[in-house]
Amino acid sequence: MKRIARQLAINTPKSITKLPRTSQRLLHSQSLPKMTTATFKYIDPASYEGKGKPWGKVDGPGKSFTLKDYQKTVTSLRGHESEFSTDNSGFAVYNSPAREKVFTDESAIRNGYYPEVEAMLKERLPGKIKKVVIFDHTIRRRDKNSPRQPVQQVHVDQTPGAAAARVRRHLPAEEAEELLKGRYSIINVWRPIENPATDFPLAVIDWRSTTPSDFIAVDLLYPKRTDNDDDDRGKEVLPDEKTIWSREGYEAKGETFAVAPSEGHRFFYMKDMTPEEVMLLKCFDSAGEGESFGKKGLAVRTPHTAFVDPKTPESAPGRQSIEIRCLVFYE
Repeated sequence: MKRIARQLAINTPKSITKLPRTSQRLLHSQSLPKMTTATFKYIDPASYEGKGKPWGKVDGPGKSFTLKDYQKTVTSLRGHESEFSTDNSGFAVYNSPAREKVFTDESAIRNGYYPEVEAMLKERLPGKIKKVVIFDHTIRRRDKNSPRQPVQQVHVDQTPGAAAARVRRHLPAEEAEELLKGRYSIINVWRPIENPATDFPLAVIDWRSTTPSDFIAVDLLYPKRTDNDDDDRGKEVLPDEKTIWSREGYEAKGETFAVAPSEGHRFFYMKDMTPEEVMLLKCFDSAGEGESFGKKGLAVRTPHTAFVDPKTPESAPGRQSIEIRCLVFYE
């Protein structure tokens, strides 16, 4: 404790040390980030050993593995947003109000909000962007009748293979192969709807506190479709309770990363994040450290999860949010 006190004294401007002690404490409390301790759910690697590749469902709790709870400290980004970027930590928070407010009209989302997101990414993301392709969005409402709920599991939405598959799925074949030769990334744009995300906020792990061995590939199962429409947006339904824990009626159409627990993981969140704010989450970057043409120190992905903040007031409205998934191609 004495050592910490000496460090604070060394780093405290003389003008502050001359203030009354009560004023000094107030200034320090305003400058230090807010922290809380919460439960985070990680994949339990022992739960799927000998059972083949693990799988999980896009539309509910069904999966072939179990989760294990860990208590972790999580720090608020508020007031410290400028210290984090999609390049260094894998995530960033910006003030960026949207014209759309309730996100109940599918046409308004695609024709109005999508262009706003594209323009915001071109303005905010580091590097020169030549093309943005928005391929999916998900709306989550913490309501029993909502088909998509906040996800309480530390994860990453795409593996490198799944990211490349998305490029080939959503662009013409010749163009896709050309774009795959250059730098591309997948960025999720996450925004609360109607009210602050005080209930079930989103937490992220600073990529710099992860290691490659933390990430476990998991097949992502989607309900089998009987039509030829490959677009799942706006067609979500509640899963059948009789087959939640079975692969029956489902097929693997994606691949995600579950995340193994680690003492080194550093969690952050945007306390009481408002609908006027967006969080950019990097799911993959072909130029990220460890990739074939990766750059040392460039974040490649960001694990994230919803969590229960024990400091959430009982009166807080249920969390609502929208996430837009974007392929980003660079010059």
